[in-house]
Amino acid sequence: MKQIGNIIKRILLSVVILYGYNLIAVKFNLVIPINIITVSSISVLGFPILFVFVLLKVLVF
Repeated sequence: MKQIGNIIKRILLSVVILYGYNLIAVKFNLVIPINIITVSSISVLGFPILFVFVLLKVLVF
């Protein structure tokens, strides 16, 4: 039961991090969508993967 709570907490924190980032990044047109792939990767790999997403967004689009 404790592990399920930790997983839910990490998922919610990932959504909050992405939402906060998107509030700032909308001015620079670097919005990262909040979907299952981005939320799950931030939940599993942590905060640094957000920088990888930003780098991919800048280089690819």
